[in-house]
Amino acid sequence: MTKKNHVFGVGIIGCGLIGQKRANALGSGGKLIACADIAMDRALSLANRFKAKSFNDWRDLIALNEVDIVIISTLHDSLAEITLAAVNSGKNVLVEKPAARASAELEPIFLALQESSAKVHVGFNHRYHRALRKSKEIVISGDLGELMFIRARYGHGARLGYDKEWRADPKLSGGGELIDQGPHLIDLSRWFLGDFSEIDGFANTFYWNMPVDDNGFMLLKTPKKQVAFLHASCTEWKNLFSMEIYGKDGKLDISGLGGSYGLEKLTYYRMLPQMGPPETVSWEYPMSDNSWALEMAEFYEDIQLDRDPAAGLNDAYQVLKIIEKIYKDSGYDHCT
Repeated sequence: MTKKNHVFGVGIIGCGLIGQKRANALGSGGKLIACADIAMDRALSLANRFKAKSFNDWRDLIALNEVDIVIISTLHDSLAEITLAAVNSGKNVLVEKPAARASAELEPIFLALQESSAKVHVGFNHRYHRALRKSKEIVISGDLGELMFIRARYGHGARLGYDKEWRADPKLSGGGELIDQGPHLIDLSRWFLGDFSEIDGFANTFYWNMPVDDNGFMLLKTPKKQVAFLHASCTEWKNLFSMEIYGKDGKLDISGLGGSYGLEKLTYYRMLPQMGPPETVSWEYPMSDNSWALEMAEFYEDIQLDRDPAAGLNDAYQVLKIIEKIYKDSGYDHCT
């Protein structure tokens, strides 16, 4: 049974845009105790809003006894290192996707978790968007019939200097678009279809002057030959999220994530026995994105119930193995 009034002490490492989103989504179950960032002004700015402590060294935050949960929203090159240190200190961790630059960086954390009661949740917050949760509900109900395939695209628009940012440096990022927006597409596809046993794909740098990919194409198959046909792009020019889930009795069409990705919307096309035009129902979600808050609330409950997080370290590991295979097949050596 959960203790409804229990409040967890939370520390945030990495106080950029995502760290700030996490701070705003702690809800009544968490209290921000401390912030850490290599840029002290960012740590101070966020900490001052919540009357929290601030550090420029994440080790000082992990050392605080009053911190129960560490949220890690740093660049990819330090996600695994900090997660391992936090687990070894007995802290529960929410680490942002992709959780590491390569699957091998996660292996010491699996070993550490064998000796610890700490829990690690990976920040795949897209699972908690209203349209995706409603889709999951419909799929679980069986109304869509046996799933056949998923077709999805995720991409963002351009900005000057994109190829000079940290994402363009494989030492910091582990790769380009495929490891940036690609993990959400792969994770959602695994969430609906299960593990993939056949992995094909192609990553390439079409436009930006950088040593990492700006487009990743994936063709993933389950042992039952269910297919995920996925494309992540940073030459989309206009932010886009689109996922279509096809069952033998209908299809789900999810579009938008709110904000610059447009209205979040789900349309359910239910095939009729006589075929022809399907019965169509749509849901629109113009309200603010609550995925971050729902994800955090679930993690509080996981800890209190001693339950494995729904999006755990193995999910990130499987996603990274797929990305690594495609990078290798495409001639990139980010993962070696």
